[in-house]
Amino acid sequence: MNETGKIEIEEVDAVPPPPKARVDAATDAGAADESARKPDYLEGFLSQKPAEAGTGEPGGDVYEGVIAALKEIYDPEIPVNIYELGLIYGVDITADNHVVVTMTLTTPHCPVAESMPGEVELRVGAVPGVGSAEVNLVWDPPWDPQKMSDEAKLELGML
Repeated sequence: MNETGKIEIEEVDAVPPPPKARVDAATDAGAADESARKPDYLEGFLSQKPAEAGTGEPGGDVYEGVIAALKEIYDPEIPVNIYELGLIYGVDITADNHVVVTMTLTTPHCPVAESMPGEVELRVGAVPGVGSAEVNLVWDPPWDPQKMSDEAKLELGML
């Protein structure tokens, strides 16, 4: 602005382009040459193969087979499988394929409280690769509808 309060306008024909960033020029002033980032630090990263999941880990054959078996067991009062219902708290598989399923029921007074753990043990024990199966029925933490998957909530009209 000039003294009269008017904005002065200056026209130019060209503006010099800003300098381009270069990897070899990007170093910290205080960093030693040995710790400076090399331009090829990602070399070979994309060509690496993902590590194979162990059979008892998520993504492994036995683990996925156990989850598939659990998804075939339905609560008799609710038309949703026990896995999506959030009744399964954990699936642990040892190196010798011993499977321990930690689960709960919707309530301690559930009509299937005596039969459901046995059915889970039979179904999980029948998965190929499973050595033996064990079911731990727990009541803490208690089950509540927030443990259900979104698919289960949608099926029951809760979403």
